Amino acid sequence: MAPIFLLMFIQDDIVWRGLSLVVFTVAAVSDAVDGYYARKYDVESDFGVFLDPLADKFLTFAGFVCLPFLDPSQFPWWAIVLIVIRDVIITTLRVISSRKGLIIETRKTAKIKTAMQMGFLYVALLFGFLLLFGGQFGNIVNTIFATNIFYWVLMVVVVITVYSGIEYLYVNRSLFRSINKA
Repeated sequence: MAPIFLLMFIQDDIVWRGLSLVVFTVAAVSDAVDGYYARKYDVESDFGVFLDPLADKFLTFAGFVCLPFLDPSQFPWWAIVLIVIRDVIITTLRVISSRKGLIIETRKTAKIKTAMQMGFLYVALLFGFLLLFGGQFGNIVNTIFATNIFYWVLMVVVVITVYSGIEYLYVNRSLFRSINKA
């Protein structure tokens, strides 16, 4: 659903962008429900355990990639690239570790990072949709964008994202060394 969301969102049309948010929400909710029931009824598969975080990342990446299309000064590409690179590196290391029977310790910082990324992403995408409204409502949304609040919140998200990646690498450095030796 991530590519469908992405293609719909970047359209400069209120209907397509609104529908894209529905697709994004359905994808996120269905992923959460699927994971919940897989764990609850113990029907997890190795393929599902591998594919689930990958699907999560694709959806998140699609959301972040949409943001510079809204306003590259509020959502600079370099910031989006840092978020994506961090998540690709850590996800790749998690997959490699998992295949070797090793578990990377989940950090509290990473959970905070995910919550901040998703919260920021939902609000930014919603405002990206609201930007297409005209009249006084559109002026209010444009005024909010003009404050650069999204830029500064994105900077906080980037710092926490990069920090959590560095923390993962540092805390699990002995595990990664053992992977290299194997």
